[in-house]
Amino acid sequence: MSKAFASAGDLAEKTISFTEVGEGLWAFTAEGDPNSGVIIGDDSVMIVEAQATPRLAGKVIEKLREVTDKPISHVVLTHYHAVRVLGASAYGADQIIMSDMARAMVVERGQEDWDSEFQRFPRLFEGHESIPGLTYPTTTFSDSMTVYLGKRRVDIRHLGRAHTAGDAVIHVPDQNVMFTGDIVEYHSACYCGDGHFADWGSTLDAIRAYDVDAIAPGRGDALVGKELVNAAIENTRDFVDSTYRPAARVAASGGSLKEAWDAVRAACDPKFQDYAIYEHCLPFNVARAYDEARGIDTPRIWTDKRDLEMWAELQG
Repeated sequence: MSKAFASAGDLAEKTISFTEVGEGLWAFTAEGDPNSGVIIGDDSVMIVEAQATPRLAGKVIEKLREVTDKPISHVVLTHYHAVRVLGASAYGADQIIMSDMARAMVVERGQEDWDSEFQRFPRLFEGHESIPGLTYPTTTFSDSMTVYLGKRRVDIRHLGRAHTAGDAVIHVPDQNVMFTGDIVEYHSACYCGDGHFADWGSTLDAIRAYDVDAIAPGRGDALVGKELVNAAIENTRDFVDSTYRPAARVAASGGSLKEAWDAVRAACDPKFQDYAIYEHCLPFNVARAYDEARGIDTPRIWTDKRDLEMWAELQG
């Protein structure tokens, strides 16, 4: 019998940090768990990333209420993954925003992703009984949209494929701060199981071109200051490239998925083994890199059954 996924044994509660990354802008982080963001406008608040359950969303709301009593009017979801979106109902927001592509992915694979992540992340789905169902947006956009929270302008952009095909970033120009979702991580492994390795670097370039003063990444600590921002962008690029290149070499020579796994471990373990969720992400990252290198452009849908089949193949 195969051993359990690394995430199945990750049951300890994480320490929450709530960091101001600009005036009225906050990053909710928790030691490598999914981050959320807070954007406080003149009369209302925008939340970036909803968390996996209403229970976890409640922790974001608790921190928010320490700094403002303004109502929550908008929730922006950078992509479709269950751990990011299924807590949205807790905020009571009138507007839930996703890219067109992210919404299409909810329709195409949202339930399968929920089932898959629920199987792999028991701690994040504590209180799952309160999830009312899949989260769909009230508002979508193709390439960009702008929301005004009173006088505060918030630009929401799709800069390219990376972590998923429908990734969005949120830029607040008056403070030059960006919320990147899982396109950028900090001392946390990138989850690439639904990613686009060939495009990820150019999307990072597009983020870097903003020359922002701070980033709230998808996972890991808030990044304040251009030096730390740029270091995190380049570290993310190194992680993605270091995962893809060995898998692509194996695929080009006709090697197996297990051989790709061994090659990626040899390249990545020395640099990234101590990163949050590294062991959890690795099998999915290798499987996707191996597929993309063999010409599969659209990531295959992960299901609770496919997860276990892939894991058994790697253990064999």
